[in-house]
Amino acid sequence: MARSVTLTSAAVLALGGGVAWLVGSSALDAGVGTVVLALGLAVTVWLVVTGSRDAVDRPVERWRSRRLLRLTVIGIVLIAASSTLLGLVSYGELAVPVAFFVVGALLVPASSTLGDRTYLLIGSAMMVLSAVGGLLALNSVGELYPRGLVGLGAGLLLWAASAYRSGLVPQLR
Repeated sequence: MARSVTLTSAAVLALGGGVAWLVGSSALDAGVGTVVLALGLAVTVWLVVTGSRDAVDRPVERWRSRRLLRLTVIGIVLIAASSTLLGLVSYGELAVPVAFFVVGALLVPASSTLGDRTYLLIGSAMMVLSAVGGLLALNSVGELYPRGLVGLGAGLLLWAASAYRSGLVPQLR
């Protein structure tokens, strides 16, 4: 009998935050970046475990899961194509902000698919953060703004959404 792993939406958001934090911490110096990465991994694991503990998410209908899969494939293709094209025209520093902008833009239709406005807010905030990171990347030297600011900021946004979805925010009050 095959067992399937079921992730809640809070766990998926926490994992996305962990990936974003990984991207952001790679822009920092070796010593500081390692410590920041370790803290981010600890937060990600804690949120995944906490978010999966009392899973009461309703199962996603078949048409919704197909649409989410289609959005995911579109996102992967857009991120790969834009990163390649930006590297060819000497704007490779914009690859990370554009990738997170694509993720934010795809969270907007995902919110209507899932029937939850939380994803609309996260997607909008990620698009604004990516636009600011892109503008700072064009006016600065180095990877701190395009990769560090956008990656760490997106990680914090996704973790906050994960904490909200898993019910941790009301417990803090």
